[in-house]
Amino acid sequence: MNLVQLHYTSAPLGPDGSGVRFTAVSPAVPASLLGEVEQLIGYEPPDDAPPRPSGSERASSPETFSYSRLSDGSGLLARTVHTGADHSGRRGAFHGHAVYLPTGASLPGGALPITAWGSPQWAARAPEGGAPEPLEALTASGRLNRDGLVAFAGSRAPWLPRFFADLRRLSEDESAPRIILVERDSADVARWIALACAALPRDLGHRLTFTTYAPRAELSRQQIVGVRPEDGREPADRGHRYRVYDVAGRKTGEPVSDAWAEVAAGIWLGGAPELFKEADALPGGPFAPGALAVGALCAGLDLGTTGRTEAADWARHHPEALGDERLHRLLAALCVPDGGRSDAEKTALTGLFTCLDGRVPTAVSTPLAALVLTEAVRAPVAGPGLEALRPEALTEEVRLRLAGELAADLRVGVSDTELGITRPLELLRIADLLGVDCSDLLPKVAHGLAHALLADPEATHTPAVRLALEEHFALRTALLGRLDTLAAGDPLAAARLLALVPLRFAESKAFPHLRMCAEAPRLTAGGGDRATVLNAVLRSGGVSVFADPLVLRTAVRLVWEDGTPTAYEARLLLGEIGSDAHRAAGTSSTLLKAALEGPADDADVPDLAHDLLRCFAEVLTPRDRASLLLLEFARDLRSRHAEPGWAERALSLRATAEPVEPTVLEHAFGALADRVLSEDAPDGELYALIHSEDLALVAAYGRAARSERVQDRLRTEPSYVAECFTAWSSHPQAGGAWQETRTALLDSVLRPVVRTLPAADIASVERCLERTSVRWADEFRAWNRPGAFGRIGRRLAGRRRKGASEGQ
Repeated sequence: MNLVQLHYTSAPLGPDGSGVRFTAVSPAVPASLLGEVEQLIGYEPPDDAPPRPSGSERASSPETFSYSRLSDGSGLLARTVHTGADHSGRRGAFHGHAVYLPTGASLPGGALPITAWGSPQWAARAPEGGAPEPLEALTASGRLNRDGLVAFAGSRAPWLPRFFADLRRLSEDESAPRIILVERDSADVARWIALACAALPRDLGHRLTFTTYAPRAELSRQQIVGVRPEDGREPADRGHRYRVYDVAGRKTGEPVSDAWAEVAAGIWLGGAPELFKEADALPGGPFAPGALAVGALCAGLDLGTTGRTEAADWARHHPEALGDERLHRLLAALCVPDGGRSDAEKTALTGLFTCLDGRVPTAVSTPLAALVLTEAVRAPVAGPGLEALRPEALTEEVRLRLAGELAADLRVGVSDTELGITRPLELLRIADLLGVDCSDLLPKVAHGLAHALLADPEATHTPAVRLALEEHFALRTALLGRLDTLAAGDPLAAARLLALVPLRFAESKAFPHLRMCAEAPRLTAGGGDRATVLNAVLRSGGVSVFADPLVLRTAVRLVWEDGTPTAYEARLLLGEIGSDAHRAAGTSSTLLKAALEGPADDADVPDLAHDLLRCFAEVLTPRDRASLLLLEFARDLRSRHAEPGWAERALSLRATAEPVEPTVLEHAFGALADRVLSEDAPDGELYALIHSEDLALVAAYGRAARSERVQDRLRTEPSYVAECFTAWSSHPQAGGAWQETRTALLDSVLRPVVRTLPAADIASVERCLERTSVRWADEFRAWNRPGAFGRIGRRLAGRRRKGASEGQ
């Protein structure tokens, strides 16, 4: 086949005029594209080019060798050279020779465009007769030979990684910044392009556009543009549209984080460009760094941790693409001693070993297994999981060697639980695999694991923890023992743990606290009598409270959680179990709390206080004892067994019980007030209450006087009306608390009742008062007359002031 050609040059005067024009064009070139081609094939000589250059000077002038894409998708491969002065004497004469490649076409044999650089078929003058001479191929000149390019790559080593990273971006994204190469010799630009096209996947190498020389880089359309240092003015928007490589100025630029670019640079620097073609045949897609890295490592190149990481990761995903020989060479390269392995490399190596273990002979995978184990042990923190590691993955010889080398590191790591529990468990598993004895360290490991599980069950119970507990019976036993101990201190946390994490302990009859924690949620879910539930929880532990009193404390906390038993429940617990067990278990404090915090209307509270005083007198603090005595005093008051001197005793006990719980005072002072208001209250008790001037005690009397019981008596017993009127109208010299209380009782309790009484009852009240004193009867009549309350109030206030002045 003949290639379609164009010649464009400075021509003398002729039929078509003079100046720069096409001098020969193959008929197959679309005329519509000539204007576009003209912009690509022209030439502007350097400013220092001589007007009439000698042969050697012309040879040293920059050569424009370019490959461009035209607007219709076709390609233009062109070479333009300086020829000296034209017919008019101007120094800018040039000759351009181009090959037009229709859309989808390539050079004969599928040769890459860059291979035509320096080809002897490029013409330096227009053909005779105005028609291109037949051209079947552009044979390679040999100037881009392998050794020469390898040497060139070595001379440009500092720039290679970044160059390949930008090249990849250009190939993947048309809007990526273009590459500008600042070189003194356009031949070096061609070598850069040859490096690029060899590294790119074949189809992308065919599409890469370039030019080896352009005095104005910003006006060029190609993806890679070569400029001379004299013309290397940096574009104003550098970094957004251009990436400049100033090789002549020795500017290397910043480092890269592109694995493919790093591996590609390593292959060129290692002198093995044939590996690019091998990688094209491997799975993984274009720009797969792992495929490149595998070939490089198998060829003996050192790619560092980045290359090893990519190779291991690729091999893990494509093990079927590795033959036996290449696999052996790859593993040997991956296992070469190196102290600079990154965490990513260690993870990739572990993943590769997991993939290969059991699929290849042990002799093949053992070196990798040994490496993975060694790295895992000597890593400062927990590394990638080795859950699938089997004892059969190591030969006996390697196992013994590793056990000797790693024993000290393993024991230190297993005992170090400061940074979490995953790391010690990982190392414990490795120790078991290698036969390193760490049994003496298990209690410490179990301690750390138990606390972690109780604090955050879901986050701690990882696959690594589950595997360790399944495989290590001694560790599981030690953990359960520690959890059982901790459950006695915090059974609610243990119950939450067991509800979320299935810990097996059914085969053992031990661990009573754990057993109760496991069963309590089911037993308490149905509600019902909590004392009965408590007995069921205790039975689930399988241990008597007398053999292990702490199970009682655990059961109580499980049944009542953060609450307190009622006084009735507390009395049942004390009666059924006995004080000795409660004393040993420490649950006597729970019973005490039930008494001291029991509601004021709970009739069982005083009885519970009496029981507690009888059972725990020797262990009660003075304050608790006084509080219980106050409750017992309330019990005696209600049962009519309290000795006289009620107010004095109540206040004396309260002073010892301070700070006393409000409900205790409500019980004691409420009972005292009820008794003072009762029909059989001893003489002097009301007087003592009033003159105690205790605000709480007087207030309790006021509340009791407003009760339904008192109002029922007032409505049915005229004598009780007389008694209350006398009491609530007396003692004007008493303190302000009493004055305020009795005034309110007269107004809001007694008056509403009296207003509803029939006349006969009113007369009975007056007779009762007359038997006491005629003055009281008169006072009652005056008080009961409509509108008399204000006058009576002023009279009572005057009596109070008189009594106060007499007392001074």
